[in-house]
Amino acid sequence: MSTLHVLSHSPFSDTRLDSCLRLCGAQDVILLCGDATYALQAGSAPFQALQAKALGIFVLAEDAQARGLVLPQWAKSVDYPGFVQLSIEHDKVNTWL
Repeated sequence: MSTLHVLSHSPFSDTRLDSCLRLCGAQDVILLCGDATYALQAGSAPFQALQAKALGIFVLAEDAQARGLVLPQWAKSVDYPGFVQLSIEHDKVNTWL
């Protein structure tokens, strides 16, 4: 059973990303949107934590673009239809509000 974890809050202002990474299973994936995309700032602690976890990491394209982020090779950019497709492909969707 796999879960799509959706994060939208900055990893620099709370601990949602850390909690999510502790709970993620081997088949789970993470979608970063909104201010959660700041986790992809190269060299930051959240960036390193995501890279080390070796999960499927997806990023909402327009949010990364709005923040001027360059995506690492291990993060995949998706649009809104891609977000819907991820929701369909996984057994559960957990939004970290």
